[in-house]
Amino acid sequence: MRRSLLLLALVAAPVGAQTQQSANIAVSNANGMFTMGHNYLVRAAEQMPESLYAFKPSADVRSFGALIGHVAGAERMFCAMVTGAQLTPADDIEKTQTTKAGLVAALKASGEYCSKAYALSDADAAAALNVFGMQRNKGFALTMNATHVWEHYGNVVTYMRIKGQTPPSSQR
Repeated sequence: MRRSLLLLALVAAPVGAQTQQSANIAVSNANGMFTMGHNYLVRAAEQMPESLYAFKPSADVRSFGALIGHVAGAERMFCAMVTGAQLTPADDIEKTQTTKAGLVAALKASGEYCSKAYALSDADAAAALNVFGMQRNKGFALTMNATHVWEHYGNVVTYMRIKGQTPPSSQR
């Protein structure tokens, strides 16, 4: 009987641990997507020479530097929305930071800032939230943030390729 109980305890322990780890799978997945895209953007921002921060593939789009500032500001805005912190305009960093050092630092800081938002449980992420006039939830805003990061990483890849650079996601 004791062996049966011991065996049951040994088998149940990993299952219990697995259940706790997967209890917040939605936020964990959104965080994984955000973190991967954000880290690629940071590496791209660090890799791109400062002389190319003013580069625009065409006159009607943001420069590379402005794109990095835009993402940093939007990350901060989305994560403030989720945590209930004071919202700042998404274009605040884009308009105030102009150097490579300032933009890289702002992007890194926005990622750190978002760590609180992505620490929510799935239950907390289900809370209602107004996202650009739509009634959604905090999890939707976290996913939208991750999607936005990847959208603009795609732009960054194009900018880098035009300038003969290999983007971080293609480096070995």
